[in-house]
Amino acid sequence: MATAVQSAPVLIGGQWRPATSQSTFQAINPTTMESLPQTYPVSQWEDCDAALSAAAEAAEQMRRLPADRIGDFLDAYADAIDAHIEEIAELAHQETGLPVSPRLAKVEGPRTSNQLRQAAAAARQGTWAVPTIDTKANIRSCYEAIGPVCVFGPNNFPLAFGSVSGGDFAAAIAAGNPVIGKANTSHPGTTRRLAELAREAVQQVGLPAATVQLLYRTSHADGERLVADPRTGAVGYTGSRKAGLALKRAADAAGTPIYLELSSVNPVVILPGALAERADQIVDEFMTSVLMGTGQFCTNPGLVLALRDAATDDFVEAVRSRFAATNPGVLLSPGVQQSLTAAVDTLVRAGAKLLTGGHPIEGCCSVENTLLQCSGQDFLAQPEVFQTEAFGNASLIVVADSVDQLADIIRSLEGNLTGCIYSSTQGEDDAAYERLADLLVQRVGRLLNDKMPTGVAVSPAMNHGGPYPATGHPGFTAVGIPASIHRFAKLTCYDAVRENRLPWLLRDKNPTGETWRFIDLQWTTADVGS
Repeated sequence: MATAVQSAPVLIGGQWRPATSQSTFQAINPTTMESLPQTYPVSQWEDCDAALSAAAEAAEQMRRLPADRIGDFLDAYADAIDAHIEEIAELAHQETGLPVSPRLAKVEGPRTSNQLRQAAAAARQGTWAVPTIDTKANIRSCYEAIGPVCVFGPNNFPLAFGSVSGGDFAAAIAAGNPVIGKANTSHPGTTRRLAELAREAVQQVGLPAATVQLLYRTSHADGERLVADPRTGAVGYTGSRKAGLALKRAADAAGTPIYLELSSVNPVVILPGALAERADQIVDEFMTSVLMGTGQFCTNPGLVLALRDAATDDFVEAVRSRFAATNPGVLLSPGVQQSLTAAVDTLVRAGAKLLTGGHPIEGCCSVENTLLQCSGQDFLAQPEVFQTEAFGNASLIVVADSVDQLADIIRSLEGNLTGCIYSSTQGEDDAAYERLADLLVQRVGRLLNDKMPTGVAVSPAMNHGGPYPATGHPGFTAVGIPASIHRFAKLTCYDAVRENRLPWLLRDKNPTGETWRFIDLQWTTADVGS
């Protein structure tokens, strides 16, 4: 058995304890390129095994808890994040380079606590579980907790998508599951502080000690073993396609449900009537969208599709000149910098013309604002290569010869989180819109009109998902309660089970004695077997 390395402790079974580890890592301040002083352990399997055993025990206990207790924890945790947001935002700024204000303290922080409060309300109400009762046949069903959930957080949203604070975490807890969070190595200190607040909230309301656990990093092999372990109920992952697919292969082989957010170029179609009507406005909106947060959003518009004409030439030149004149922001890590320059190089070698940017900047983690262009014919010759995701402050403009060619390009697209079409408000583009929208909507999770895709509203109607490789399953969303909760639940049917043995959602009367129904099927079908 390996000896413990003295570094930041891991959270297992409700206790902060030394990790079982033989190596450590440090976060890097991307603004200065200096390593931050705290070291964090790379856990070995013993830590994963201990966390899984503690989570399995906690899952059994949580099944017997009232929904109000889950809601109380989520509300208490949200309150704690709000109370400490300045401290958390400063930690996240040091590790990611994201600005304290407004991004972290005024936008992402409130979004995070709001998600937790929405999850608390859903847990208490119970309608997310879709309780369904056939009174004549005495058959009842609802969604229930699936068991321990492993959450792998991304680098670009340390709070709102964090492994122990974000949307996956909130949804998993609302369903009644304990969470094992695997911190992103770009912001381990921020995740540790959030886990400390979560642990305090767990203790405050009396949830099982292992409701929230935290590991910082594992080997690839142990990460795959973690998601495939029979004690793991489900997995939520946001990150690179390569790492996500490796986890998916391991989870699929074991039959573990895994929900992935992997890659998206988010095509934006700009039709001629829109440019003739409001070209300057579209340039402004595109600039804001593609350079916001240095382009490090999963909904960043990385691919623009337009028709060849003088208005498109003017649009391209306007964007190029403003890209060149705008100071680039800081990227999240040296790894993001390297992957961005590698993606730009891949596009250029495939035949894209580099209009501006593309080079790293010395002294900080940054790359020049980058704009590329290719023809529709070139894109169709190598569609997979030209859909290489350049995650960061970069975008590729594809200029097509005709609406027919635009349609062919859209048919060649992989699955994306979003797709957008800008068109004339006077109807000039309606025929092209109808043709292209019917194709585009099949390749995206969210279709927008006359609006850039950056930003994901925390709304019950939101779908933050899409066909592969945007996500691993097109039928689920990572944002939007109650729908996001269903990823971490199993559907259970109770056939002729006695009233006092049913989950509270399926009883004829609720704990206050009131008769209730969510969905009551007043009919019975013949039993035809299966």
